Amino acid sequence: VARRLSLRKHPECRSMAGGKAIEHLAQTGNRQQHTFRLPMQQYRNCDFSFSGLQNLVNKVIIQKEKEEGIREGEILSCVKDIAAAAQHAVAVHIIQRTYRAMLFCIKNSILSSKNATLVVSGGVASNQYIRKGLQTLADVNDFALLCPPPRLCTDNGVMIAWNGIERLRAGLGVLHSTDGIRYEPK
Repeated sequence: VARRLSLRKHPECRSMAGGKAIEHLAQTGNRQQHTFRLPMQQYRNCDFSFSGLQNLVNKVIIQKEKEEGIREGEILSCVKDIAAAAQHAVAVHIIQRTYRAMLFCIKNSILSSKNATLVVSGGVASNQYIRKGLQTLADVNDFALLCPPPRLCTDNGVMIAWNGIERLRAGLGVLHSTDGIRYEPK
């Protein structure tokens, strides 16, 4: 969403990563100006998916670009409102799915309802709006919430890549030849 909104060109967001830029702009945006249907409401499971939401946001951006007579890559006048609405939809989706996972774990005795802890990490855990929503969820359900400080909440892809570098250096689980391996598209 940040890329599609061209937030690197926004004067307040030039040096920010996409998620941080969305969070920053959303603070002064009106999330009620746009309502995005939440993803996967028909599925009663704990899975997350943001592709449908991304498509909905993209459609609104295209519509607003037409209305404002601007091309893709230019900053919309309603960029803060779109950021706020998108952030809110993401937060609600995460909170709903996390709540289902909490209930599933308790119901199936995977997790005790006493002294239960919800741990959130990765890039999403640095978003204070999402974190606040998850804190409310944890409080209402008598869970502790454990989140690393935002400076340690880096992108999971970066953490996976770093793990790969360390494994390569140590020679652990490294495939040196792809002979005999079949690759098939999904």
